[in-house]
Amino acid sequence: MFWVIHWDEIQINLFKFKGWSRPMQFLDEAKIFIASGKGGNGCVSFRRERFIPKGGPDGGNGGRGGSVIFVGEKDMNTLIDFRYTQHFKAKRGEGGAGKDRFGKAGDDIYIKVPLGTEIINDETGEVILDVLEHGQQIELLKGGEGGRGNASFVSSKNRAPRQFTEGGDNQECYVRLRLKLLADVGLLGKPSVGKSTFISKVSEAKPKVADYPFTTLHPNLGMVKYHETDFVLADLPGLIEGASEGHGLGHRFLKHLSRCSSQLHLVDACSETIAEDYTVLRGELEKFDAMYGSAISKLPEIVALSRTDALQDDKIAEAKAELEAACQKEVIVLSSHDGRGVDDILTLLVQEVHNLRKERDKDLLTGGENEPTEQEIADEYDPGDPRDYVDEDDYMESWYK
Repeated sequence: MFWVIHWDEIQINLFKFKGWSRPMQFLDEAKIFIASGKGGNGCVSFRRERFIPKGGPDGGNGGRGGSVIFVGEKDMNTLIDFRYTQHFKAKRGEGGAGKDRFGKAGDDIYIKVPLGTEIINDETGEVILDVLEHGQQIELLKGGEGGRGNASFVSSKNRAPRQFTEGGDNQECYVRLRLKLLADVGLLGKPSVGKSTFISKVSEAKPKVADYPFTTLHPNLGMVKYHETDFVLADLPGLIEGASEGHGLGHRFLKHLSRCSSQLHLVDACSETIAEDYTVLRGELEKFDAMYGSAISKLPEIVALSRTDALQDDKIAEAKAELEAACQKEVIVLSSHDGRGVDDILTLLVQEVHNLRKERDKDLLTGGENEPTEQEIADEYDPGDPRDYVDEDDYMESWYK
């Protein structure tokens, strides 16, 4: 006799029994197999009733196979569900039947994914889909068409056909899911610089806060509401030198910056190498861009000197001057414990978020292209081309119509 122990179920039941809150498991990459359904076969049948000896063909068509459809879900922020379920197959269509009855179509399968999920062809590495909106439904694999029954082959030359067609083949493939969190602002810095403390102060997020490196092992998202503006702040795990090459928690989480409009860089005021801490992390962002063709190092950046509540004013001034010399921009003095500098940072972040949203709205209106100037329109006008001539009366008549 063999005993099968399901450790996941034991852990879940233990958390329920003790009344504990189960820690969220984060997964931002997964590989799954998907397959649509095959179409149902057509039917060969003839009508046979009393007093109707030669009723003719009445074989119905087969039903179509089910499709594979991805759905964007705003309440998901991890791909952890795909660790346990990795095969998704839609139902095949049912075969046709006599009396011109069509087969039932196969049920579609709906796969919910977090917003910001890229669906990638596992063989070519090509990004097939990018799920960005809640409720967005994208059909990736279409089910096979239903086969034709013999009733559909009736012609003037063949009144009793016996041919039919089989259902269309299904489609199947392996795809990789890659989650890039949808956040407006990315929060980054070395381990233990106060990132989790900051996000817990300005949002409802409750990340783990402790005085040791790599307390944050996965990104935390927090919704910030400030001056009637809402934006999402992403707290990324601490970065160290060599992060772009996989050191520490590595480049695995740097990719989440690619969808942000700006970044907030925290530098520890108590560090003995303040300037080096900043330049090393900037260098890692540039290396990541060079390796993966991204542009996260070019995002608008706000630099803040964190944990200043542990220093005297003269030491804070020295640290601020050193950091400003390294980053060549104004540095905000921050203390998440007493609230110093928090409003200044949020004001700047709101401005950056507004700027990005204005650019996005402009791209939607113009299709991503700048509107032509009057001079450009005049240069393209050709008086000799009848297509460039519009009669004013005809124009007004068509307008009122």
